[in-house]
Amino acid sequence: MPEYLAPGVYVEEVSFRSKSIEGVSTTTTGFIGPARYGPTDMVPDIITSLADFELVYGDRQQLVYDAGVMHNYFWHAVRAFFEEGGKRLYCVRVYEPPSADDDGRASGKVPDRPGTADEHAIHVRARFPGNAGNMRVRFTLRLGQNVLGGNPIPGQPSQFTPRVGGLLNNDVVWISHPSSPVGGPPQGGAFYLAERYPDKETKGWSWRFHPAATSPASSPASSVELASLNFKPHPQNSDVVRVVTLAITVTSTERNAFPRVWADIPLDPNHERDGFPDGLSTRFAPDPVDLASARTLPIVIEPGNNLTTGLDVLQALFDERPQKVEATATTPAVESLRTALENLASPDTKTRADSTDLARSVEVLLDGGKDGLRPGASEYEGTADENTSIKTGLMAFEDIDDISIIAAPGSTFEFEQGYRSEASTIINLLISHAERMRYRIAVLDSGDGQSIAQVRAMRGRIDSSYAAFYYPWIRVLDPVTRTEIYLPPSGFVAGIYARNDINRAVYKAPANEVVNLAIGFEVLLNKSQQDVLNPEGVNCFRFFEGRGFRLWGARTTSSDPEWKYVNLRRYFAYLEHSIDKGTQWAVFEPNGEALWANVRRTIEDFLLNEWQMGALLGDKPEKAYFVRCDRSTMTQNDLDNGRLVCLIGIAPLRPAEFVIFRIGQWTADRKG
Repeated sequence: MPEYLAPGVYVEEVSFRSKSIEGVSTTTTGFIGPARYGPTDMVPDIITSLADFELVYGDRQQLVYDAGVMHNYFWHAVRAFFEEGGKRLYCVRVYEPPSADDDGRASGKVPDRPGTADEHAIHVRARFPGNAGNMRVRFTLRLGQNVLGGNPIPGQPSQFTPRVGGLLNNDVVWISHPSSPVGGPPQGGAFYLAERYPDKETKGWSWRFHPAATSPASSPASSVELASLNFKPHPQNSDVVRVVTLAITVTSTERNAFPRVWADIPLDPNHERDGFPDGLSTRFAPDPVDLASARTLPIVIEPGNNLTTGLDVLQALFDERPQKVEATATTPAVESLRTALENLASPDTKTRADSTDLARSVEVLLDGGKDGLRPGASEYEGTADENTSIKTGLMAFEDIDDISIIAAPGSTFEFEQGYRSEASTIINLLISHAERMRYRIAVLDSGDGQSIAQVRAMRGRIDSSYAAFYYPWIRVLDPVTRTEIYLPPSGFVAGIYARNDINRAVYKAPANEVVNLAIGFEVLLNKSQQDVLNPEGVNCFRFFEGRGFRLWGARTTSSDPEWKYVNLRRYFAYLEHSIDKGTQWAVFEPNGEALWANVRRTIEDFLLNEWQMGALLGDKPEKAYFVRCDRSTMTQNDLDNGRLVCLIGIAPLRPAEFVIFRIGQWTADRKG
C-alpha cells in the first residue's frame, strides 16, 4: 500500500482490466530413440530443422548393431516430422554399449607410433559413442599476419621501438629474422611461447618469447625480449612475428561426408581470450564451458600430462625425434615443418605456394566406435542422477514444459519377431509418461509387417486417453539405399498434428490429411477392414483414388467414450495448460471476492475468444461455457486451507466422423 507522508501530488498506475491468458503451443514434439551419434545424458535442446538434428545426432546412415543392421528410424522420423509440417522438436538419444568394458567411443592419439608414452601424446577420441565416431581428424598449422610493428623514436626517423599488436599471452609464435648479407644463408625461424609481463622500467607491459626446451642450434639459447627484435619499414629488413594456430578438420570416414573445420585454435592449454579459456585442450575438453559446444563438438582432445605448454603440444603433433623413415606429409618432422613455414612466410609468391596445407598437417584416424546393442525398455525409461541432475531416456523430457506430443519411432520394429516384450514395455512407458505430465499425448506405432489380427491383439492391450495408435507402416523411398522401405507412422503423425494445428486449430481432428512423403502403405486397407479397426481405436492410413494417401482416423486408445477423439484430448490439454500458466499470478493473492472476480473475468475472456474462433459448441457464450468461482465452489474449510476452487465447464466440438445424408423420394404435387 503506498505511503503518503508529505503533501504533494501522487500519480499512481492502476489496472482496470483482467489478466490475459495466452494459449500455449500444441505442436512442440519430443522424439526418443537410437541415433548414429550425439549425447545421451544432456538436457535436450530445441531442433528446428533436419540440418540441426544431423549436426548433433548424426546422419541418415543405417545403424550397425552386433545383431545386424537396422534402418535409422530416428532420422527418418525427424525428416518426416519436418516434411509434414512440424516446427519444433526435442530429441533424446538412447544407447546401449556393446559390453561393460567397451563404451563404444572411437579413439586415437598423436603421435600414433609404438612406444610413445601416453603422457607425451595427444589423445583424441569421439565425444559420443557410435559407429559415426570413426572419423578422420586433421591438425593443420596456420600462420597469421606479421604482428610486429614499430613506433618511431623522436629525433631518429630511421629508428623504431618494436611493438606487437593483436598478440595474446601464451600465444605460440613463429619468429624469423631477415637474411644475412647479400649472398649469405637465411637466418631461418623458430617457435616461441609469448609471455606478457609488467616492465618495471617503462612501468607498462612488455613481451618476452620463450623457445622450446629442445630448440635446434639455430634458435636462440634463451628467451627473446621484444626490445631485442628489429623492426624496419621494409619487410625484407625486418624481423617477423607471426601467431601460430591450428585448424582442426573432422571428416567422417563414410562416403560423401562433409568436413567440419574449426580454425584459429590456440595451441597452449592455458590460453585465454578476454578472460575466456579457448586453448586447444579447453575448447575440446571432455566438459566444455557451454552446453552448445558439448552437444556439437564431435571430438575430445586431451594432451598428455607432460604437455603443459603450446610448444609441448606443437612438438607432440609434429614430432622432431629422429625417425628411421623419411617424414611423410601426414607425419612431418619439425625440420620439414620449419621449411614449410619458411616457405609460407616468404614474400616470394612462388615459394610461398610451395607450402601446402598437407605439408603442415598431421592426421589421426579414430576407430573402435560402435553402435552397440539395440536399446531396450530400460534405456528408454532412463535414469536420474540426484547428485549431478543428469537425466537420460524419457526422464530427460520431464523438465521440458512445452512438449505436447511424444513418440518413440522405431521402437516397435520386429514386434512380431522377438521384440514384443521390449516394445510393449516401451509403449507403456510412453503412456505413463504422457499421463504423468498431463498435457501430452503419446503417438504409438503398430509393429512392422502385422496382419489385421495381430494389430488388433497389440491394440487390445492398451487403454488410455493420452495415447493414439496408428497402422500400418508407411512406404517411402529411402535416400540411403535408393530402395523402397517401410517406416513407422509416428514421425509422420506428429508432423500432421503440427500442420493441422497451424493451418486449422488444435480442436480440429488431425485426420483426412495428406501424407506428403508416402508412396504407399505396408497394407492397403479397404473400408471393410477399417470397419473392424476403427471402432477399436486403430487409426488407419488409407489410399483414395484421386485423393492420394491420407490419414483416416482420429481416435484415442481410451475405452471411455467421453475421451474417444484425439482432438478432444489435445484441446482439453491445451485449455488446461493455458489456464494453468495464465493464472499463476493468483498464487498468494488475498483469497477474497476481488480475487475470485478477477479469476472469473480472466478465464471468461479466454473462453470467449475460443468460442468466437469456433472451438466451442453453442450459438451464445452462455451455452458454450460457464465459469464459477465464488462461495458456491468453496467451503470455509477451503478458505481456511488457502484453496481457491474454480469450476469451469465447456461444450467442445466433436469431429463429424460419420457424415450422413438422408435422401427420400418427393412428389411434385405433394403439399409441404
